[in-house]
Amino acid sequence: MLFLVLGKGKTGSLVAEVARERGHGVRTLDIQENQHASALTAPNLAGVDVVIDFTAPEAAVENMRAVLALGGRIVVGTTGWYAHVANMKALAHRRDGALLYGSNFSIGVQKLFRLTGELARLEGYKFSINETHHTSKLDAPSGTALTLKEIILAAQPGIEIPVTSHRVGDAKGEHIVTAAGPDDYLELKHDAYSRRGFALGAIRGAEWLAGKSGAWEFREIFDQL
Repeated sequence: MLFLVLGKGKTGSLVAEVARERGHGVRTLDIQENQHASALTAPNLAGVDVVIDFTAPEAAVENMRAVLALGGRIVVGTTGWYAHVANMKALAHRRDGALLYGSNFSIGVQKLFRLTGELARLEGYKFSINETHHTSKLDAPSGTALTLKEIILAAQPGIEIPVTSHRVGDAKGEHIVTAAGPDDYLELKHDAYSRRGFALGAIRGAEWLAGKSGAWEFREIFDQL
C-alpha cells in the first residue's frame, strides 16, 4: 500500500518508519508543506491508499475536509478536534470516503479503556483521572483522558470525575484511573515508554481502512486487527 503521512513530528516520523518496516510505500508532508491542506489535491492523492494525520487540531480538520471531500481515506491520530466529529463523519458518508479516528491508537490503551469500563460499574466509589505528557502536547486534558472520563460517565452519568494534567519533559504518555471507596482503593495505569505502540496501531488501522468507506472510532474496530 501507499500511505501519505501528514506531520513530521516525533510520532508522525515514527509512523512513517513503522509503515516502511511493514513493507508499505510512504510519502510525508509537514505542516509547512501542506498549509491549509493545500497539498491535498486530487493529483497529489492519486494512488494513495490512506492518509495518516499526526499534525495539530486545526490542521487535522482542514486535512480531513480535503481528503474526505475527494472520497479519500484518512486515519487521524491527532486529538483536540472532536467538536467536529459529527461533521467529519457526515462528510465521509456523503462523499463515500473513509475516516478512522481515535484518541489513542495504542493497543495497550485500548485494553485500558475496556478495563475502565469494568471498573466504572463500581458503586459508592469516587473516580479520578491523572495524565502526563510531554511539554509540547497542545491539548489538555489529553484525548485519552477525555475518553476515559466518557467511559466512566457512560456507566455512572452525572458523577464528578476530576482530571489532572501534567506536562513534563518528553513524557510519552501516562494515564491513571483511580477509584476510591470507603474501604479500599483501586488503580488502573498505562505508561507508554515508547511512541512505537501508537505508531504501530495507526498503521494497522490504516491497513484495515484501505478499501473501505464509512467512519469509525478506533475503539470500535481494534478487535478486528
